Amino acid sequence: MYEQEKIKPYNGEGEKGKLVEEMFDNIAETYDMLNHRLSWDIDRGWRRKAIRQLAPYHPQQILDIATGTGDFAILSAQMLKPQALVGADISEGMMQVGRRKVKAAGLDGIISFQKEDCLNLTFPSDTFDAVTAAFGIRNFENLDRGLSEMCRVLKPGGHLAIVELTTPVSFPMKQLFKVYSAIVLPTYGRLVSKDGNAYDYLNKTIAAFPQGEEMMGILARAGFRKTSFRRLTFGICTMYLAEK
Repeated sequence: MYEQEKIKPYNGEGEKGKLVEEMFDNIAETYDMLNHRLSWDIDRGWRRKAIRQLAPYHPQQILDIATGTGDFAILSAQMLKPQALVGADISEGMMQVGRRKVKAAGLDGIISFQKEDCLNLTFPSDTFDAVTAAFGIRNFENLDRGLSEMCRVLKPGGHLAIVELTTPVSFPMKQLFKVYSAIVLPTYGRLVSKDGNAYDYLNKTIAAFPQGEEMMGILARAGFRKTSFRRLTFGICTMYLAEK
């Protein structure tokens, strides 16, 4: 078990997956505003960098895991022009926000949302040309199983693109980020979202989540090859790429 799998958003005996679903339902309406403000809108650029890595392969069937409110899905549809893109998430509250955004963007003919347990996807094996995930896999109750499922539903030769928040490894950003994530992020999140536990939890999972070379090994064990990673914005975010 990885360290972040032990961390739950709320106290109690419930399964982590159920508690994560409850948390994201609670913060769904304020999530986008907080996400962009707390990253100074840099998160949009991180998503674009990942999507550009998929562009040479022209994926036509895309699955966006832990899609949340659909930011990655919308940007992927706009940049990659796929035939169809499915956004899968455990939180119906987050996806309801996503559906409104997709309709406003005129992409409801391409993007659909589906409630899924990301550890037990209902899609057949070898379905998608690309699988993406932004800032969601560290919430998996079982990371190995979730990544194995992502690999299973990819077609042979299909591509994976992940962007995930990580902790910087170099001075002084490492020290600055520690202060920011420990004080600013949870305090501001608590004030705006009214959920005192959510942003404390999210901060703790960033610190505990495997990153860099360790994460590449985890991807390889899940069935991926040609794994690579690139640290973005001094290591605040890391992009992972792989192939089935």
